[in-house]
Amino acid sequence: MALDLIIIYAAPMVGIWAAYMVTRKRREAHSAAKFTAAREAGLLEPASLHPVIDPAKCIGCGSCVRACPEGDIIGLIGGKASLVEPSHCIGHGACEVVCPVNAITLVFGTETRGVDIPNVAEDFQTNVPGIYIAGELGGMGLVRNAIEQGRQAIDSIRKVTRTGDRQMLDVVIVGCGPAGLSASLAAMQHKLRSVTVEQDSLGGTVAHFPRGKLVMTAPFTLPLVGKFNIRELSKEELIGFFMNIVRKTRLKINLGERVESVARAPNGFEVRTTRSTYRTRSVLLTIGRRGTPRRLDVPGEDQTKVVYRLIDPEQYRGQHVLVVGGGDAALEAACSVAEQPGTTVTLSHRSGSFNRAKLKNRERVDEMRQSGRLNVLFHSTIRQVEPDAVEIEADGSAQRLRNQAVIVCAGGILPTSFLESMGIEVETKYGTA
Repeated sequence: MALDLIIIYAAPMVGIWAAYMVTRKRREAHSAAKFTAAREAGLLEPASLHPVIDPAKCIGCGSCVRACPEGDIIGLIGGKASLVEPSHCIGHGACEVVCPVNAITLVFGTETRGVDIPNVAEDFQTNVPGIYIAGELGGMGLVRNAIEQGRQAIDSIRKVTRTGDRQMLDVVIVGCGPAGLSASLAAMQHKLRSVTVEQDSLGGTVAHFPRGKLVMTAPFTLPLVGKFNIRELSKEELIGFFMNIVRKTRLKINLGERVESVARAPNGFEVRTTRSTYRTRSVLLTIGRRGTPRRLDVPGEDQTKVVYRLIDPEQYRGQHVLVVGGGDAALEAACSVAEQPGTTVTLSHRSGSFNRAKLKNRERVDEMRQSGRLNVLFHSTIRQVEPDAVEIEADGSAQRLRNQAVIVCAGGILPTSFLESMGIEVETKYGTA
């Protein structure tokens, strides 16, 4: 009788366990196939911040796999979590948060590709006491994460003892992209004496995205305003959202005001801009990483037909256009221009794959390439820009293409000289936190 009861109760459990193991093995096979495909395509280099998983600590629970909002970025292989599609990772960091055994560390760069990152502590303070960095400049370009960092940086700043000098600001916020806007709202919320300056327009780097570019984000919370469950929206929608927030909160932002220098002064800093001079006990840098656009350094590059970002694809209607680069900006620019009537578009990339671009953009390029609307040259280098043509070397052979416009999307050079003028250290990260 006892044996019969054991069999009755154990049988369902055995069945459930068997079904679980079959499902798990099927998922592991799927992850292994994904990783093999990524390796064969040369897509093993993460774009920026990404997880490193310690197999000695990993217990194979799959929490990180389920937590990743981007899909099959992490999978289980051999009972351990693995980064199966590294080039798709955009640094959400959700995997690190949910790991129950602290087996995941978020790092910048890899052993073969370094990433320049300013020296920033956990409280967002740099090696120069009183100067803080949040958002893209510190390697956190994701909209949601940048917003959160801006708020947290102000929390750190307000904990520092204020001076009794009413003429001295508590903080000067430099830049008003997602991190700068969040920081400015947080400063207002905590009644800090603050000034926000933005050399360009509201939105910072986001404002320079191509027209109609989708901005991937996730639920976020803005100080003074509340939580927003936004999953995907265009550049224009995001900028409009920001402008509406500024109007509702009556937040003051000094647009068109550029910082020229930040120097140590008694009890704080002196910040000189194109319009004024501010005395402040702290400075929060929320500027972008782009700094100066990376140039091609080839003859003819100084011609007016060469630009370093795409604003309006329609201006290239009916023209022969060359787009240079292999990241998301380049692929999005090439596809947007190729959609214009009468255009002939060539996308030039020095590598053999678009391993830094999102899958969605790579698929879009493949579709346009197969339909004949876009010509792609891998392993290619621009040798010279002429008034009506460009000289390109691709796979060891020279080509001369008719050309009326060149759009260079090769990233930017970190504003190292500006940081160094303040004494901020910049370190090249090779797979380190």
